[in-house]
Amino acid sequence: MRYLSVLLLTLMSVLIGCQQNPPDYTSKYTAPPSVETKPGVPMAIIGDSYTGGSPMGGKGPRSWPSLVTSQLREQGTPIDPDVAVESGAGYAALGNQRARVFADLIPSVVRPKDKLVVFFGSRNDTNVAAPELISAVRRTFSDARAAAPGAGLFVVGPPWVDANPSPGVLQARDIVRAEAQAAGAVFIDPIADGWFVGRPDLIGKDGVHPTDAGHQYIAEKLAPLLAQQVQAVPAP
Repeated sequence: MRYLSVLLLTLMSVLIGCQQNPPDYTSKYTAPPSVETKPGVPMAIIGDSYTGGSPMGGKGPRSWPSLVTSQLREQGTPIDPDVAVESGAGYAALGNQRARVFADLIPSVVRPKDKLVVFFGSRNDTNVAAPELISAVRRTFSDARAAAPGAGLFVVGPPWVDANPSPGVLQARDIVRAEAQAAGAVFIDPIADGWFVGRPDLIGKDGVHPTDAGHQYIAEKLAPLLAQQVQAVPAP
């Protein structure tokens, strides 16, 4: 009987000790390190309704800048663009909202830290006299260089919807191309590359502006070209 009492007392002591000092399993595991998102390359995009969208399509997240941003981030080449647009605007043509030209949009989006400044257009300059347009384009690129001294310039010329561009848009394209080359910019020529030729399905019923599908098409054209420029930017 005495032996049994001692045994019971011993078991009770063990049980009480276990309750007071439970094993610590949590110290064996640590939370996985947090995954940091790679910062996007800072850049600015300036354009007209071919960039900002129109009633035909391309508004907000359906615009080509938004689509390109999403696509490049998914591919591991993130960009962080600030976008300024005004319908009807060009290098010399005044916009429909506040009568601004591309150079007037520079202060709102171009920053000293930017690594790339993109201009798209503009077919709105079709009726501008050559001397006036040359001066306007030259001033615009100069202002962009001053606002972001370390940025590259990426210039997309005016687009056209078929294989018969007007003489005025060809003159505008030629002037923008010449000034872009003189400024050391990368120049993309939608007219020479036939972007919308044979693709009326990408243009709205107004015969001018791209639809949502048209903006997706522009994004597919520009995404790999912009990715090349971004990948060439030295790491901070």
